[in-house]
Amino acid sequence: MSLPLAIVLLLMGVIGLGLLYWYAFGRSGDKKKKKAPARKKDRTALIKQANRQLASNPRDHNALMTLADTYFEDQSWEKAMKTYGILVGLCATNQEIEEWYVTMRYGLAALQLKNADEAYKSLMVARTLKEDDFDINTNLGYLEYRRGNFERAAQLLNQALQERSEHVGTRRYMGRTLFKLKRFADAVRHLKAVIDQEPNDKESLFYLAQGLYELGRNDQALMIFNHLRPDPVLGPHSALYAGSIRMSKREIERATNDFELGLRHEEIREEVEMELRYRLADAYTRQQDLGKALTQLSEIYKKNPGYKDVSTQIAQSRELHSNRHLQTYLIASSAEFTALCRRMVMTFFQNATIKVLDISVQKNEYADVLTEVETTRWEDTILFRFIRGSSQVGELVVRDLNARLKETHAGRGFCVTAGTYSESAVNFVEARLIDLLDKEKLLEIFNRLD
Repeated sequence: MSLPLAIVLLLMGVIGLGLLYWYAFGRSGDKKKKKAPARKKDRTALIKQANRQLASNPRDHNALMTLADTYFEDQSWEKAMKTYGILVGLCATNQEIEEWYVTMRYGLAALQLKNADEAYKSLMVARTLKEDDFDINTNLGYLEYRRGNFERAAQLLNQALQERSEHVGTRRYMGRTLFKLKRFADAVRHLKAVIDQEPNDKESLFYLAQGLYELGRNDQALMIFNHLRPDPVLGPHSALYAGSIRMSKREIERATNDFELGLRHEEIREEVEMELRYRLADAYTRQQDLGKALTQLSEIYKKNPGYKDVSTQIAQSRELHSNRHLQTYLIASSAEFTALCRRMVMTFFQNATIKVLDISVQKNEYADVLTEVETTRWEDTILFRFIRGSSQVGELVVRDLNARLKETHAGRGFCVTAGTYSESAVNFVEARLIDLLDKEKLLEIFNRLD
């Protein structure tokens, strides 16, 4: 055979083998593609076959299982729950049915239908039959969380996470459960992982911010609360947190803006609204805007007259609003307060020369004014302590004043407050050269100024 003829025969052989391979495998692949039924047709056929079996035997557990699983996968929860319920009833007489499985599926379908009580009972039974199933543990943990059984929820969710450590839903409720248990560091760890995978989970983001706040990481918490302030559901509470953090940082104007923003929302839980108004009133008071403070306090009083000390706050705000000296004494800036104290010192002794030697303010809580007083009959060093506040002054404060008298070599001391004194404080100064002046005496001094 010549060489060209051999090459031609070889090529024909290769082509023939290729055609044979296509016929054997390629065509069958095409047929499979054409013959592959749609998923819906598969399920329709399964349901028809199962119904035919049940027509001849209503207790056919295989047919019932086919129907139940198909309904469950199609999310036809009512049908799934009903069919699994039939299977649960057959478990006592049919050992071939996996009782834990049908009981679990029955509970999960009930949970989807928001029948939490039925879901809880079924999953509890399922867990007695199989303790290490992920679906049982994670969903039962969620239900225990909803019931407020946080210790039990944490145990179940932790067991579920041992099987599937990165499951977002389980970590979500694990984080919230740990927050409720005040295990804030662990809660933050889980919630951060959830947000990394689902950044739009605003509720978990709110829990994360609260956890950071409880851990004292206020700057991080504030960033999240600021982000959530416009949210129609979480906004009011986020604004309350943001404003409270800023109040603690003495950023009064920005805190005021937070509280006002929170109150602009249409839907606000009553307890959140009350606290927003209460803290906004405090912010207005600190800015000496007493008219606005009274408006907020009055709104609280209309809805809940017994809320905190709102009645007392209203009375105090009205008094401050009508007495500018008392307003300066209690809520004005430190500079205005010390200027008022200097003026008051000048009214204590008639026909006397009074020289102010030193003024020191301690944390804006009180001011000590050291003076040198000279009259035609006597002269002495006298120390005045002006306490900012309307609460009761205790013995510790006057003991400290007595020690200060010794340090400054003052011969006499005066303690002035817009509140009252405890019995022990009064007893302490009986044998000492310290005079205690309460709110009534303070108002008399203000009258002398006028």
